[in-house]
Amino acid sequence: MSDPQPAPVRGGRPRDPQIDAAVLAATLAVLDESGYRRLTLEEVARRAESTKPAIYRRWPNRQGLVLAALAARLGEQQVPDTGCTICDLNEGIAVFVGAFRRIHPDVLGPLLADCSADTGLREGFMATLFEPPRAAVAQMLDRAAARGDLREDLDRDLILDMLGSLVHYRALFGHAPTTEDEIERAVEALLGGIAADYPALIEHSRQVTGAPGLHNTHP
Repeated sequence: MSDPQPAPVRGGRPRDPQIDAAVLAATLAVLDESGYRRLTLEEVARRAESTKPAIYRRWPNRQGLVLAALAARLGEQQVPDTGCTICDLNEGIAVFVGAFRRIHPDVLGPLLADCSADTGLREGFMATLFEPPRAAVAQMLDRAAARGDLREDLDRDLILDMLGSLVHYRALFGHAPTTEDEIERAVEALLGGIAADYPALIEHSRQVTGAPGLHNTHP
């Protein structure tokens, strides 16, 4: 996952990584309690036992600081590679849904609005929060295609957006949670249209997971 880097420090003492960690932890604590709109650098500095100038030496603005803190929280999410297309997509998407579930609902929307007018900030937002899940889904789809599990005529980018929306849509608007059961139903509904042999994928998933059946049973 792309991690927005602190602003380079020119001259003076080397940057103290303990201050970096304390500021990021304090930022996450404030976000968890108050969301993005109410976050102030004064409060972050107080909790981190630091100062606003020290923060600005590391991150040039509030948006960059919040992006760095969220990147630290989301971390490097690993996606499965079991050879089972249904299993991998269900588990892989659930990993990112779970990670976004840890973000206060009043963060992503206001942060995107605050970043949208600046090209660099918007790119940082996308690289930190939207590109990693999309790239992970792309990796799983490409593996499935290489195994011959998917139709050759599928629109890869469209399918990526449809699957990626399972992660992003409700996380961004915060109107409803996304459960693992819903992820499974959505993945199976989509695979029913793009799989080369959907019944074979269902049977393989049953063999891998030991499940007696899946939500979607149409041929």
